[in-house]
Amino acid sequence: MSFLPLIYNKILQYHIFLVYNQNCAVSLRSGNILKGLAKASMVVKMTQKAKTHKMVLTAMFTAIIIAMAFVPYMGYIPLGFMNATIIHIPVIIGAIVLGPKIGAFLGGIFGLTSMINNTINPNLTSFVFSPFYSVGEVHGNLNSVIICIVPRVLIGVVAYYVYKAVSKLIKKNGNVIALAVAGVAGSLTNTILVMNGIYFLFGSSYAAAKGIMTEALYGVILGVIGTQGIPEALVAGVLVSAITKAILKVANKSSLLPN
Repeated sequence: MSFLPLIYNKILQYHIFLVYNQNCAVSLRSGNILKGLAKASMVVKMTQKAKTHKMVLTAMFTAIIIAMAFVPYMGYIPLGFMNATIIHIPVIIGAIVLGPKIGAFLGGIFGLTSMINNTINPNLTSFVFSPFYSVGEVHGNLNSVIICIVPRVLIGVVAYYVYKAVSKLIKKNGNVIALAVAGVAGSLTNTILVMNGIYFLFGSSYAAAKGIMTEALYGVILGVIGTQGIPEALVAGVLVSAITKAILKVANKSSLLPN
């Protein structure tokens, strides 16, 4: 058993670093092992609390997206000549607050709710969003899933990295500007990818359903992006900036959501 003191001494000579959020480091040194262990225990508890808080917020954002998708008039703002969707806004906010992976997950939830809505409450062009819906000889298929899911998954990913990039570029009042730009970028990601996906994957079928010439379809697509996508993006920029600023302020004070 004489080797045990030697092992113990070697262990005490090590510097153990627990890095939390690139800012919090705990060093356990041989001269202050009990104090170091106490600090380490505190960091572990903080990490567990942060993970729990993150899970709760993810569940809350998921519930908000589902409610906005299925409660009438909750996920859309009537603008007279159209309805501007705001369902992508919790996806953008969730991505900025919780990170791109959670943002991608929330975007996937948004895409699934869109697919379900277009299956159970279809309109003339729902086949582009649901593989289970058909109009005459036109059937939804795997391309419908791609249009419904992929752009929505990318909403949060794009918004998160745009927010980070703009925050680094602009120092003074950069946070508010970065949040607004991220909101606009996330919203336009959805509109541009969805509409172009429709054009490239369902062009002729979509044109027929709309009763327009195939040659004129892309002009219609650009019209939708301009008249619907831009107002939605502006709304997203304002709401994301206002709401996320408040959430981040609370999160930074509590140190529960490190990035």
